[in-house]
Amino acid sequence: MMLGKMMLDKVIAALLCVQATLLVGAHCFAEAPAARPNVVLFLVDDMGWQDTSVPFHTEVTPFNRRYRTPHMEKLAAAGMKFTQAYASCVCSPTRVSLMTGLNAARHRVTNWTLRKNATNDRRHPTLEFPAWNVNGISPVPGIERTVHAVTLAALLERAGYRTIHVGKAHFGALETPGADPRNLGFDVNVGGHAAGGPGSYLGTQNFSAVWRKGDRVWDVPHLEAYHGRDVFLTEALTIEANQAVDRAVADGKPFLLYMAHYAVHVPFAEDKRFYAKYVEAGLDPTEAMYAALVEGMDKSLGDILANVDRHGLSSQTIVLFMSDNGGLSASGRGGERHTHNRPLSSGKGSAHEGGIRVPMIVHWPGVTRPGSVCDRPVIIEDFYPTILEMAGVADYEQIGGVLDGVSFVPLLRQAPGYPEDRTLYWHFPNHWGPKGPGIGPSSTIRRGDWKLIYYHADRRYELFNLRDDLGEHHNLAAHRPDLVRQLAAQLRDYLQSVDAQMPVDKKTGEPVAMPKG
Repeated sequence: MMLGKMMLDKVIAALLCVQATLLVGAHCFAEAPAARPNVVLFLVDDMGWQDTSVPFHTEVTPFNRRYRTPHMEKLAAAGMKFTQAYASCVCSPTRVSLMTGLNAARHRVTNWTLRKNATNDRRHPTLEFPAWNVNGISPVPGIERTVHAVTLAALLERAGYRTIHVGKAHFGALETPGADPRNLGFDVNVGGHAAGGPGSYLGTQNFSAVWRKGDRVWDVPHLEAYHGRDVFLTEALTIEANQAVDRAVADGKPFLLYMAHYAVHVPFAEDKRFYAKYVEAGLDPTEAMYAALVEGMDKSLGDILANVDRHGLSSQTIVLFMSDNGGLSASGRGGERHTHNRPLSSGKGSAHEGGIRVPMIVHWPGVTRPGSVCDRPVIIEDFYPTILEMAGVADYEQIGGVLDGVSFVPLLRQAPGYPEDRTLYWHFPNHWGPKGPGIGPSSTIRRGDWKLIYYHADRRYELFNLRDDLGEHHNLAAHRPDLVRQLAAQLRDYLQSVDAQMPVDKKTGEPVAMPKG
C-alpha cells in the first residue's frame, strides 16, 4: 500500500530526526515545548490564620467579619484554599525553608537573623542555645554559620525566568552574601536586605527607623524615589513590583515575582486609605492600624493581579499566597496584642497552631478547580519542589542531595500522588521571648490528627488531637502514654537523622536529651 504524501513526509521527518539525534545528540519534538508559566509568590509577614475575610475554619468567625480582603476572596474563588497549611513559628526559618526546600531542623536557621555571627535568642533561665546558623543562607560554601544551598530563585533564573524580589528578604545576616537577594538568584531586588521589619511604613518618614529613634539597620532600601511623599510602604512596593513585571513582559521573559510584603509586621502606622473606617467601626487605634495594614496588603494583591491581567497573562500565571508564621497575638516586647488567631491557640513564636498554621491559597489556571478546598496538611518547604514542578524544572538537586519538601501538585490536581501518611516536623531550639501557650524551645511532630510538642526546658510533653481540639485546650499526654511514646520515638528518629541541634542544660552542661520513645 502506498503512503499518502502527508504520511510520507512524517516518516522522512522522523528518519531525519533519528539521524540527527545519532550524529549530534539532538532532541526532536513533535511540537515546540510549552511556554513556562509565570509565578506570583505572594508572602505576607505575620499574618494570622483568621486575619482575613476568607474563612479557613469550618465556619465564618468574628475575625473574618472584621477584616476586608476582597482580592483574597476572589483568589480563593478561582483557586484552591488550604485549611491546614503550615510555616515555622518565626520568619527567617520559614523564608529559608521556602527558598531551599529544607526543614528548619536540617538547615539550622532556626531563629530570626540580623547581624553577622550574632544570635537573637533572648536569655533563658535554664538553657543555653546551640550555635545555629545565625548568618542564614549562603550561595557559596565556606561562609561560617550558614546553610550552603541552591535557592528556588537561582533554579528558576537558570531556567530562563526573570526573577524579581520585592519587599522583605530576611535570608541572611548583614555583611554576608545572603543579605542581598541578588546573590541568591534574583535578577531584581527592591526593598530586600538583612532586616526583618520596616523602619517605617511612611514615605513621609523615608521608611526609616530614625523617626522613632530606632536603629537605621531597619530602614527599607531602594525606595529613595518615594522619600518625603505621602505614600504607604505597601503601595510603594506594589508600584515597584508592577514596573518590574512590565519590564519582564517587554523583554519577553517568563517571571517569578516574589512579592514579600513587610506588612503586616510591626511597627504600625496609619494607612490613611483604610484606617478611619476601622476606627469608626469601633476598633482601638492599634487594631485599626492592623486591620488597615491587612486591607492594604489585599489591595496590593489585587493591583498585582490586575497588572498581570492587563498584559493578558492571567491564564499563564500561577499565584501562591502564604504567610510566614502566625499572627502576633502574644504580648511582645512592646506589649503588642493586635490579632488573636482564635479559635487557634497562641500566635507567633509558638508551637501551638496559632504560631504555625497560616492562610494559604493557590490558583493554577486550568488546573485548580475554582472554589476548591484542601484539608491535607502541607508545610512551607513543600513550595520549593512544587513551584519547580509547576515551572517544568525537573533537573535539579539540592546541595547534599536531600530535600525535605514534598510537591503538593497532586493535591492541586486533585489526583493521587501526595503521601497519605505525611508526617510534619518543627524544631525550634531557641528562645524568641514573649510568654504564652506553646512558646519556648521545643520540637514538634504532627502525624494524622495527632500533634506532640516536646519542650526542651522541662522535657514536658503536650499531646493534642487537632480534629477534636483545634484550640489545643486539652493536653492528653497523661491519658495516652502509649501514643506519646510512639510519636516521641518518631520525632527523635527524625531529629537524629537530620543531626538537629539541641539547647544545653545550664546545670549539667550537656545537650538536652532528645524525645524518648
